[in-house]
Amino acid sequence: MVDRAPAPKPRREPETLDEAAARTGRPVTTLRHTYSRHPAWPAPLPEKRGRHTLYDPAAIDAFLRDHVDRAVPQLDPTRLYTARQLEAAGVGITAGTIRADRTRGRWPAPDNTDGGTNRWTGATATKALANRRGYRKAAGEQQ
Repeated sequence: MVDRAPAPKPRREPETLDEAAARTGRPVTTLRHTYSRHPAWPAPLPEKRGRHTLYDPAAIDAFLRDHVDRAVPQLDPTRLYTARQLEAAGVGITAGTIRADRTRGRWPAPDNTDGGTNRWTGATATKALANRRGYRKAAGEQQ
């Protein structure tokens, strides 16, 4: 039996922003006008396909993982949480953002309001957080 070195991973072909958008299921306008302006966006490859700039798919995936995709927090699904407790649990948003989103209809109604305090179950909060966009600007970048 001959020992063989493991086969190298097949290199994915460079892709345009249109192809990256189709592959990742994101709008091409978001990639072109929002994500590609972030300082951590991968540099284009030196070659082009016609007039289209090409990017390394692995670099785009790394950017999306590190700067866009929000990890869904692990909350006890049956426990009731106040906005401050959710913030303290490290869900990635502040209690003030939860209150503001609630006012604007972007956060679900509380599951419990006993004592005049809004509380959400971990399952409700997790579902709401999973539906939030995850793009984060670099530190010091203007809005």
